[in-house]
Formats: sequence, C-alpha cells, structure tokens
Amino acid sequence: MSLYSTAANLVTVAAEGGEHSGNHDSLSAYLTGGGALFALLLALWITTRFNRDR
Repeated sequence: MSLYSTAANLVTVAAEGGEHSGNHDSLSAYLTGGGALFALLLALWITTRFNRDR
C-alpha cells in the first residue's frame, strides 16, 4: 500500500462522516476562547506580581 492510496482512503473515510463536524454540541467557541483568555491574563497577572523587582 503506497502513501498515495493510504491518503486517498483517509480522505474517503473522512468525507463519508459528513454529519459529524468533530465538535461536541455543548462546546461554545466563545466560552472556550474566553476561558483561555482569562487563564492567560491570570497567569500574566500572577507572573507580574512575583516579579516586582524589575
């Protein structure tokens, strides 16, 4: 089995499952992004509190 035929088979299998987008219905992009932004801002705030001498 060559690399080309393996890739063609994977594309065919992925195309057959068209009704599934890979995302869970309960996941919200805005909630996930907001949570990630909050976590990064919290990490930045904590880092700056421990680095007062600079």
